[in-house]
This record gives sequence, C-alpha cells and structure tokens, in this order.
Amino acid sequence: MELIDVTSAADPRLDDFRALTDTALRAVSEPAGGLYIAESAKVIERAVGAGHRPRSVMVQRRWVDGIRSLLSEHDVPVYVVPDEVAEAVTGFAVHRGALASMHRPPLHSVADVVAGASLVLILEGIGDHTNIGAAFRAAAGLGADAVLVSPRCADPLYRRSVRVSMGTVFQVPWTRITDWDAAVADLRAADIRLAALALRDDAVSLDAYAKNRPERVALMMGSEGEGLSADALASADAIVTIPMTGGVDSLNVAAAAAVALWAMKP
Repeated sequence: MELIDVTSAADPRLDDFRALTDTALRAVSEPAGGLYIAESAKVIERAVGAGHRPRSVMVQRRWVDGIRSLLSEHDVPVYVVPDEVAEAVTGFAVHRGALASMHRPPLHSVADVVAGASLVLILEGIGDHTNIGAAFRAAAGLGADAVLVSPRCADPLYRRSVRVSMGTVFQVPWTRITDWDAAVADLRAADIRLAALALRDDAVSLDAYAKNRPERVALMMGSEGEGLSADALASADAIVTIPMTGGVDSLNVAAAAAVALWAMKP
C-alpha cells in the first residue's frame, strides 16, 4: 500500500471517484468489466474479505490508520486528501472517510449461484438502489442462500446499494439474470420451486405456504409500482401474499422480502 498526498481536486489520479453513477462506472473501458465504489472502512473491509480487488483508495487524513490496517497486504495507491478535496471530487460530503475504487468481479451463472441453495430471493424490475440494498441485507440476515436480480434491477454494487446493505452484497452469492426463460430452466433443473409474492385473488397466504414450504424454494419479488411481470407470474408454482390489515394492501418490497424470508426459515 502506497500513501500519496493529493491536494488538488483536479488531479487526474482521482478520476475514478468523479464518475460515481452506475452507468459511468460500468462504462470504464479499463479495466475490463468496469468498477464500483466501496464507501466506508466497513464496506471496504467486507469487499476485500470477499476477495474483491481494490484499484485505488481516496481517504481523508483522519481515517488513514483504519485504511492502513485493512489494505496493508494490497499493492494499491491510497490518495490522502483534505476534506474539501474529497467533497469537490465526489460532489458530496464524504462523512465515512474513505472511498475505494474496486474491480468488478465476474458474475457467475444462475446455475452455479443456486447450486445447493434451499432458499433463493429473486428481485425483478426493482430500480431503487435503497430497496436493493435493504433486500440484500434481509437476505443475508434471514438465511437466503442466493439472490438473483433481473436485467432491469438497480445495480447491487452501486455505492448506495452497498451502503444500505451494510456490505452484505459481498456476503450473499448473487448474479444477474440475462434471460428469464433460461434462468427458470436452471431453477427447475435444481428442483427449486418458484413462489411469486403478488396481490391476486387466488393467492395463498404466506403463513399457509410456509407451513408446507418446498424443500427448495425461490421467492420472487417485483417492483412496488408494477409488481412482477407476466412472465414471472406465469412461471410461478404458487402465488403467495402477505396478509395485511388497516387498509394497507402491501409492504415496501424490502420489508416484504424480510417478512417472507423470515416465514420461510426452517
């Protein structure tokens, strides 16, 4: 690890930290596969612990000791900057002290990710990074063995998703579905039943479904506005709903994921 003092926000060595949107980071042509940003020492620690490789770090001076202990075995430049430089580069106040530019790891196939899984969470069409991060945190804390995200889902490695998840996106095996039919075929081949969480008259209540849950099951969650797609609903072995009271018809998708995962626990 090499500590380098940087005093100018215009320094090109800080360019990784200027483009903090999902689109911009994915568009980085070098390295192949793009980058993501890990924010805070805790998140960086979990990313490195999961085997992800840092490319560079921008840190405020008062946080240097913590980063030094995390990255002592990594050959990575650590740019030490004043608070005002960190804010000028990123466009926001960097309260958590450190940002790491990380190489995106290659995604595994659906078949590989669900191999041996008994409880899978499938997120379809969820565009809000906060909801993605909260759903991953629920998956990690409530026993999901894997998470699958659809092509239209927000990026689990976007810095807000990572931060809201408290770094648990590095803890739960996950991948992105590229073809729905192929993914369903992989799940069927693994003898995983599909349960769609949806508001329908023919839905079975979550508690009733949980009493006789399949040995291996995937819970499918859709966006709060549109819900699950017609293709997802058509592929389901069961339609399941969370009974509600007080005139409320549904929960936030991350809260619903937490409730459903809890109910599925052995």
